[in-house]
This record gives sequence, structure tokens and C-alpha cells, in this order.
Amino acid sequence: MKDFDKIVSQFDVKGTVDTVKPLGNGLINDTYIVRTSEEDAPDYVLQRINHHIFTDVDTLQTNIAAVTSHIRRKLEAAGADDIDRKVLTFIPVKGEDKTYYFDGDSYWRMMVFIPRAHTLEAVNPESSRFAGEAFGEFQAMLVDIDADLKESIPDFHNMEFRLKQLHDAVAADPVGRVKEVKPLLDELESRAEEMCKAERLYREGKLPKRICHCDTKVNNMMFDEDGRILCVIDLDTVMPSFIFSDYGDFLRTGANKLAEDDPNIEGVEFDMDIFRAFTEGYLSSARSFLTPLEIENLPYAAALFPYMQAVRFLTDYINGDTYYKIKYPEHNLVRTRNQFKLLQSIEEKTPEMREFIAAQLA
Repeated sequence: MKDFDKIVSQFDVKGTVDTVKPLGNGLINDTYIVRTSEEDAPDYVLQRINHHIFTDVDTLQTNIAAVTSHIRRKLEAAGADDIDRKVLTFIPVKGEDKTYYFDGDSYWRMMVFIPRAHTLEAVNPESSRFAGEAFGEFQAMLVDIDADLKESIPDFHNMEFRLKQLHDAVAADPVGRVKEVKPLLDELESRAEEMCKAERLYREGKLPKRICHCDTKVNNMMFDEDGRILCVIDLDTVMPSFIFSDYGDFLRTGANKLAEDDPNIEGVEFDMDIFRAFTEGYLSSARSFLTPLEIENLPYAAALFPYMQAVRFLTDYINGDTYYKIKYPEHNLVRTRNQFKLLQSIEEKTPEMREFIAAQLA
């Protein structure tokens, strides 16, 4: 058991620690709620950072500090009220300007707990519209950030890099699985050039990289007691990327009518109600800064992420299941086929998606 009092004492917190208990069910970091004894002292959230995934903790925390500071300045300039509940506040280590502490084994950080706030877990049209609005507003506030943010996970959403990983796996074929998945490989390869369009447009100077959230799950936004959006949370993956990351990644999970590993492949379908709600919310807050090329390629973004995930699942299957946890031998293959079916559904509905986006801009 960790000596939480010792860890908390490294940070410039107010009040006396009363209790430290686990908080939430996050899959990446270990999170705890730190309750203080004094009425006028805030409570805190303590997190152990997973430095096996986020290998450069300094870059991670520098990114987060730049983003939260910028958002706070924007809110102050706009005369917003209740600012401390509308942006995360990270606590510095005593006597230092950094916001993480290394105890010789683990990296830790602390932030002020946001009171009277909650998240949503259900993906439905209402919550999807909220999510689109929140993540679009998040991007909009960061359009003019004057900071040199780095990738907290290098090549996280780089399609060319993910395809290279697949090609390397095929060339090595370490467990002899390439032959059985040849039809899937052919299908993915036939779309490879189109799916690497973002990287090409970026090199040609036609597509910008912006500061994006890159993990746009429905439960990564906080609401107040009246159901109004307070802020976006879980900022570990905030980094330069194409806006397609935030748009396409939400729809990959939110608009799939089945879980990504459901073996009932025929039941996989792209949910247009979720698409319409999320897109309406996103464009309501993001269209002010989006370029025509970015808007034109939103359907491409919706297709890109199931394609990317299919490539990643198939790469892992060919490599002998060394990355994703599996429950049975064909688990990654089932995931691949599920995501490919979602991609096909998106391709079928792309004309309808284009019509809806055009109507939003009319």
C-alpha cells in the first residue's frame, strides 16, 4: 500500500488530508479522491500516471499545463463565471514549477476536484450532441495557443505509420497467420492510398495540425448540476493532430451499433442518428475556425478511424497478439472484421453524410 500522505505532501495543497480512496474506473491511470478536513479547503484528485504508455511524462505534463493555462486565460478574458469548474487546475510540486512527482517507482500528479459535477456514460443522440459541442469548443479555444506542444504518444493517429507496422508484420509473419487473412489484407491495401490522404495533404501544406483532444469518449466531459457542459477532462492525449482525430474517433465507438469486438458482424452498422447529433454539435462550435478542406473531409475522418483500428487489430493478430489483451485466439481477428464492416457501412452512407453536413452549413 502506498503512503499517500507522503505523496500528497510533495504537492502545494491546501488543507489536511482526511481520506484517500479510489475514484472511477479508468483503464490507464490509477485515480484517487483526496478528501480534506477543512471546510474551506478543496478536495483533490491524485493520479498515478501510467508511464509505460506515456513514456515522456515531462512532455505530457508540459502539454497539459500549456492547454489548461491557455483555456483559463480565455475564460478570464471572456468574463466567464465559475472558472475553477470550467478548466482543470493542476497542483505544482512544492518549490518547483512542475506538476508531477516521481517517488522512485511511479509518477504522480494532483488536480483540484471539481465539485457538483458529473460525467455521462450513455451514448445517445443527446449526449453525442453535447460531446460534439464540447470537443469542438475545446479545439476552438486552442486554435491560437502560443505553445510548442509535442505528441504525448508519437505517431498515435498517423495512418502511414500504422500501415508500416502492418507491412512489417506481414513481412515477418511470426506465427504463420498471413495466409488465412489474405482477403482482409487485400481489402485494407486497396484503401491504403485514400486513407493516408491526411498525411499527404499536410506535407503539401493544405491541411493544418491543430491541438486536439485525441480521446473523444462521451465520458470525457463534465456537466454541472443543471446539465450544462463545464469542461473537457482526461487531457493525457492532448497533442497536435488533425481535427479528424477528435471527430472520427468519437464516431468509431459512439456510432457503431455493436461493441468493437462483437462477433455478430452482420449486426455492425453505422448509426446515422449518432452521426447527425455529434456532427451538429461539433459544427456548432467548430465551424468558426475549420477550413473548407477540413469540413469536406469529415466523412473521410469517420471512415479513417475504423480503418485505422482494423489495421491495428490485424497487425496484432498477425504478430501473435502481443499488444491488445485477448479472451480467445481469434479475438483480434473478430475485432478486425467488426471494424472493417463498420468501415463498409460508413462507405455506403457517405453520400448521406455529405448531404447532412452541407445542410448544416447552408
